[in-house]
Amino acid sequence: MPISFKYWDDCLDPEDMRLMWQDPIVSKEWTDAGEEQGQKVHLSRDPDGEAYLTQTEMMAVASIIVHRHFKSQIDPYMIGGLAEIASGRRLFVDTYDRKTKETKVGIMQVAPEVAQWLGRELGYKSYNIEDNPNLLYWPLVNVYFGAAYAKWLFSCDDKQRTEEFVVRAYKGGKKKASHKSTSPIFQRYLYVKESLLSIRQPEICNELTPDLETLSSTEAQLIYWDSKVSEADMDAMWKHPDVYKEWTKSGERRGNVRFSHDAKKRPYLSRVEVKAVAEIIISRHLSTRGSKPEALSALAEVCSMRFVHGVSTRTGLMGIDYPTAAWLSRDCGYRAYTVISVDDLYNPFASMYFGASYLAWLSHYEGREQSYEFIVQAYLGGPENVNLQETGPLWNQFLEALTQYQDPKKYACAFCLKLCLTFFSKKSFCLR
Repeated sequence: MPISFKYWDDCLDPEDMRLMWQDPIVSKEWTDAGEEQGQKVHLSRDPDGEAYLTQTEMMAVASIIVHRHFKSQIDPYMIGGLAEIASGRRLFVDTYDRKTKETKVGIMQVAPEVAQWLGRELGYKSYNIEDNPNLLYWPLVNVYFGAAYAKWLFSCDDKQRTEEFVVRAYKGGKKKASHKSTSPIFQRYLYVKESLLSIRQPEICNELTPDLETLSSTEAQLIYWDSKVSEADMDAMWKHPDVYKEWTKSGERRGNVRFSHDAKKRPYLSRVEVKAVAEIIISRHLSTRGSKPEALSALAEVCSMRFVHGVSTRTGLMGIDYPTAAWLSRDCGYRAYTVISVDDLYNPFASMYFGASYLAWLSHYEGREQSYEFIVQAYLGGPENVNLQETGPLWNQFLEALTQYQDPKKYACAFCLKLCLTFFSKKSFCLR
């Protein structure tokens, strides 16, 4: 066994230990077991002496990681279920895969090579395991990469996948995701997930946000605009008359502007904020490209429902993934915003910028000017997947969202809206 811990404190940062104690269900479980705050907390051991996480602890870890890195993108109960079928929630289990010649480790059974690929190619760089692969045995680190891999499976091979596919592929491999041999895996997963729901209700699964006075920098990023956005961009937002009116009315103060949050505490932008971000990005960086803020805002509505982190497999406000943003920056010259990791795309301004840049590239896909319908459908479904049956509904969703941002007096009906849609200028919307 390459590594082992005796205490939770040996494999968690002090801040993460504070969050574990802050969870009321974990706190009760630990206190009932004789643990005390300020003292090291023992890891649970089975009769053979092997360390494991209780279901309560597992859900707390999943909740912290989802809340911090995958808010509105993945279900913490799914992570808890995957950990159960992957390792039985055991911390130090290693499994050698003869076909891939990889050793999967930890509670989510993540291979170091996969974790490194996720960081290098997909921008998951919150934890650096390049120099210290043993970090993968830390519960939060292992769950972080396991959740990232599960998210990737949801859209692997440019297809939208079901929960069943992801679960079966996670445990049995993509090639066996539809094979009868992996069917029992999904059935067990459903049983475990139901069990987790019975001991921990959804509304308290992720209630780990502390009082505002005790926020860490990481937690503040989930609440405050100022933690994600540059000072110059915040200044531009305050100067926007509609934003100024909205923020002042809601009691916001410079330096401490809160995101709106839904009932699940997922941060999102108001429509006023979305349109303002679009207007600022266009005026600063893409004014010669023919973009219209109403169109960008409508795409944000469809892609992410205006959630800061995005929805499901779509990353950030505009649903632009890290590989696409990195390519636009590296190969197409769009470098007004830096994209080093996937977390950079949770900045609404960066996401809007790369979303608008991607539209610019799509407008001349395959070297010719494309129609408005093609550009929108290609943005939402991929340029190689545009067809009336599969992506046509996306165009209709876009038109419906567009009505939320257009002047209703100017466009009295959807038909007129479609005829008057001129959010791209064919002459000016081109790459440098």
